[in-house]
Amino acid sequence: MTAESNDHGQKAHYEIIHDVYEAHYYDEASMAYRHRFIYRPLFDGVQLNGSSVADLACGSGHNSLALREYFPFVQTTGYDISESACRDYRKNTGSAAHQVDLTRPLNPVETHDAAIVIGGLHHCIVDLDTTLRNIARMVRPGGRLLMMEPNDEFFLSAVRRIWYRRDRWFEADSESALKHNEIAARAAPYFVPKRVIYLGGPAFYLILNSLITRVPLGAKPYLARVLFPAEESYNRMPGRAAFAVFVAEWQRTGERP
Repeated sequence: MTAESNDHGQKAHYEIIHDVYEAHYYDEASMAYRHRFIYRPLFDGVQLNGSSVADLACGSGHNSLALREYFPFVQTTGYDISESACRDYRKNTGSAAHQVDLTRPLNPVETHDAAIVIGGLHHCIVDLDTTLRNIARMVRPGGRLLMMEPNDEFFLSAVRRIWYRRDRWFEADSESALKHNEIAARAAPYFVPKRVIYLGGPAFYLILNSLITRVPLGAKPYLARVLFPAEESYNRMPGRAAFAVFVAEWQRTGERP
């Protein structure tokens, strides 16, 4: 797969916020949140030992490193629009990383048994259909696509859209929350949804998204002691509207994109 030059907002935006994003989204409290509320439900019932996994929108590799904690014999490869992220991914994980723009047609030179994308698809709304076809080309038939994305059926989605427009930490023209059923329909016939779980309450915003909510890094360990038990209870509520995000597992069909 070759990287194509691009100038859309997400690339420039990520390069600008890279360092401060790293500090807030991958500190100890944020990683504890990821393990407890994202990775565990996402990886439940999944077996990836011995598999090749594409880490899409890989950033600096923290999700790949976490994946190896659950599956010590997994092989990961990073893909990101930012060369800075790819450089850090190679340094942190010791694995290859490729600079790609998933919103533009790609011809992958390698395929994988699975792919994982944590908060990456909603940055690809400039051409989500091309993005989903590209991912289908990267995942072998029978393989899995594992994801976590912001839920556009959340009851505060209208507020979130306004927030995206006004907050300098977002690139509003090229990112937006997603509806799981809608993107699953767009991904057909290449993927079939296997399960989807809705989650994310106060700790999602105050711990994992401390950059956006302006929570000081030093306060997060103390807040986590109170918020994590509350998050467990919050996530037991029924329905979709209460939850900020969804995690989902899709299976790749044999259909060629």
